[in-house]
Amino acid sequence: MTNSRASVAQEGTPAHDTALDGVVVLDLGQVYAGPYCTHLLRSLGATVIKIEPFGGEPIRWRSTGETSGQAFLMLNAGKKGVRLDLKKPEGRQIFLDLVRQADVVVENFAPGVLDRLGISWEVLREIRPELVLASGRAYGRHPATEGLRGMDVTVQAMTGIVSTTGFPDGAPVKAGGAVVDFAAGTHLASAVLAALFQRERTGVGQHVEVAMQDAIVPTLTSNLAGLLEAKGDFPERTGNRHGGLAVCPYNIYPVQDGWLAILCLRPKHWLDLCTLMGRSDLAADPVLATPAGRVQKMDDVDGAVTAWTSRFDKDTAFRLLQDADIPAAPVRSLREVLHDPVLRDRRMITETGEGARSSTVLGSPLQMGASPVPDAAPAPLLGEDTAAVLRERLGLTDQDLTRLRRGGVI
Repeated sequence: MTNSRASVAQEGTPAHDTALDGVVVLDLGQVYAGPYCTHLLRSLGATVIKIEPFGGEPIRWRSTGETSGQAFLMLNAGKKGVRLDLKKPEGRQIFLDLVRQADVVVENFAPGVLDRLGISWEVLREIRPELVLASGRAYGRHPATEGLRGMDVTVQAMTGIVSTTGFPDGAPVKAGGAVVDFAAGTHLASAVLAALFQRERTGVGQHVEVAMQDAIVPTLTSNLAGLLEAKGDFPERTGNRHGGLAVCPYNIYPVQDGWLAILCLRPKHWLDLCTLMGRSDLAADPVLATPAGRVQKMDDVDGAVTAWTSRFDKDTAFRLLQDADIPAAPVRSLREVLHDPVLRDRRMITETGEGARSSTVLGSPLQMGASPVPDAAPAPLLGEDTAAVLRERLGLTDQDLTRLRRGGVI
């Protein structure tokens, strides 16, 4: 048995349908949070119908050519594409007809958009009580945030991610990845699964919401704990050191050809590192025997580790640390990550399609021992599956489709 995502089923376990086989999701999501939620649901076997306006969702056109931007292709592989003008009465009615056959609707519009389109939760649950409506928001419902719009970087700023990123003597820095969007999308998928599970017992759907602000605050646990435990001033930005300044060594250290992350969470890690560095004097120092003591003398500890790592290239230092069972990892470039053989073998990053439709796509972190992950077709062209979906699900004829096209509805 290999590590390939295609071979994730356990030895001796009979093949089963996908975890969400038969679940139909209408995807009104845009940019990252909503589409990543539906990406996870599709990877669990749901049929995802991506419904876009005539101009397409914003991230589709983040490119200089006529094809959809790579970010869109990475997150929307395997979904069915429908173009629909929800602002027109016939477009709204077609959407509601699709809702009658759907299990989930996912959206992350600005607050009030569903109401203005005439497809609010009150309308949806009236025609489909079993429906789960999943809404992504920048901020949770509160008088102070009413009407406040937000995206990844603005929520990073609002929630302290920016103020805790960077070095103490430098300007605050946003996180390199879109951490807020993807944390929110993951939490929203969890809420959908919980609502579907509850529906199995009650027969009734519900409206679930995830605020980006709420989803990202827990990632600051170390930082907030450090602030709460501090006796006086506490630096918000700690560079590459532990966010709560409670673990040392914990840093990015130089090697001859790059950088290496090392941390010593347990006493054994520290003692083994001292042995590896040939520094029995540090191992015998009673102050450095405790985490608090090492934090107290953090500059000295980091200086000793730097002196050792600087003697080696990245691969050699990493191998020595791994052999000593000390947590460490080389700092990799984006190009190295894109071509990482482990991620490729596990199909977290892979290619799909042929010719002009070939694209790099993301896999799913959710591995189900007895539930296969369906292969992903290329992301849909704008409205590519409109006719097929409306024929299959609503029984529309060619004449109906022609009329709707001429009317600018689809």
